[in-house]
Amino acid sequence: MHKQLVTALKIAISAALIYFIFTKIDLEQVVATLQKTRSDFLLPAVLFFVVSKILSAFRLNLYFKQLEVYLTQMANLRLYLLGMFYNLFLPGGIGGDAYKGYLIKKHFEVKTKKVVAVLLLDRLSGLLLLFLYACGLALFLDHTALTPFKTYFVFTGILAVVIFWLLNKKFFPYTFPMFWQSFGYSAMVQLCQLASAWFVLTALSVEMDSTAYLFLFLISSIISVLPLTIGGIGSREITFFYGAKLLNLDENTAVGISMVFFLITAFVSLFGIIYHFKKPALKKGPYPLDPQ
Repeated sequence: MHKQLVTALKIAISAALIYFIFTKIDLEQVVATLQKTRSDFLLPAVLFFVVSKILSAFRLNLYFKQLEVYLTQMANLRLYLLGMFYNLFLPGGIGGDAYKGYLIKKHFEVKTKKVVAVLLLDRLSGLLLLFLYACGLALFLDHTALTPFKTYFVFTGILAVVIFWLLNKKFFPYTFPMFWQSFGYSAMVQLCQLASAWFVLTALSVEMDSTAYLFLFLISSIISVLPLTIGGIGSREITFFYGAKLLNLDENTAVGISMVFFLITAFVSLFGIIYHFKKPALKKGPYPLDPQ
């Protein structure tokens, strides 16, 4: 009953945010912007998004290996895609991360606490790089609202890395050996996401203020992770909308960018339906050789 209430609340919040956005924008202008979309640039946007998710799956498998959970990369990719589908299309059932944890616990002798920990660390690693890239892009934005804080962006970026490193070392010693590997994967993941967003901008013929729009994309990606809405629907759009107002950007274009990126996410996630009806076999990969 509790899960149903939470799901209903998330759906209500998403619907309310979308309705609110539609009352604030010129829907005809948004549609006109979307109609000008150049399909030749949408393909690389989708490809970079797919690559980012493949790299994300590889990063997660690094964490699994620290728990002596040895999955083949193909089995791990199928599980990851199924998780994407559940996160976006089956909010009333079991969440993608929860289902991944359930299957890992079912097939491998590993403590639930550790499975939950690595799933959380995997998310936080991605969020850390989103934050770092956002701080980096903020340095190149010439806006009076951000100028006084540019020194703080550098300081907080460095501080975030140090804090995350210390937390990993103190509380998660079993995953600490691959901290920098995970960091590197996260850097590549978010760089591919930025490339995908840039191709979306190009597809929509957005030539001015691309750095500002990419900055909003990173901020909206952070906000959309918060478990307040269904798959980030509504939270990403409202972040783009108010961020555009703050940075003196076109709100209709900003919401259009958000909608296109959501459609790309939904399109790729939909392929996970294959493994909803045919559950992925968690084939075990090769165990590491005994050094003796």
